Amino acid sequence: MTETLPLFPLGAVLLPGASMPLHVFEPRYRQLVIDLVKGLRPERTFGVVAVRQGWDMRTDDMAAVHRVGCSALLREARQLPEGRYDIVVRGRRRFRLVDVDHHAAPYLVAEVEWLPDSPVTDADLVAKLADLARAAHRAYCTTAWREEDWREPCTSEDMTTLAHVLAEDCLLSLDDRQRMLEEGDPVRRLRMVRGLLKREAEILRSLRAVPAPLSEFAADFAKN
Repeated sequence: MTETLPLFPLGAVLLPGASMPLHVFEPRYRQLVIDLVKGLRPERTFGVVAVRQGWDMRTDDMAAVHRVGCSALLREARQLPEGRYDIVVRGRRRFRLVDVDHHAAPYLVAEVEWLPDSPVTDADLVAKLADLARAAHRAYCTTAWREEDWREPCTSEDMTTLAHVLAEDCLLSLDDRQRMLEEGDPVRRLRMVRGLLKREAEILRSLRAVPAPLSEFAADFAKN
């Protein structure tokens, strides 16, 4: 079965369970926010799809966007001068684009099919992977941020969204996040986010390594 959703292409990937602040300035998406706030769109929900790297976000060419996206629940909206908005959304469900209507509204409207996750059959394995992924998240955040700039996910976080929530406050590439979004197996997602966070933490540690004194370079140069 398919449903229709207003569509908002972004230069970022929204993940289920994760929050995202957005600054809305383009006229057609300002109208979308107005329609959401007024309840003209059911459940204050719209779809977010990531624009492929190298493409203009303002294009209506659907080859410019990834086909798998995430529905977004509008949680906060603050109107700014000139009709702009600052909003906060929360990711809900994964979907695949089926078709896009360019004329039904001032903004794009998509026909989407929902993408269910694979069932979790080994609870013990998932619990172990969740602990390992949380540890990788902790190691990344203590390397990347000050203590007040990150938080541990709630211990009651749903295992199907935990990987997405762990990625929420980490600086992963758009391609990494899109791969996570497209992965429908919660077990593979936990393995994926653990690997990504371990990789990124190692990169950060390498970048922050204390460089050798210039005198050592000069001494090595003199030997050659």
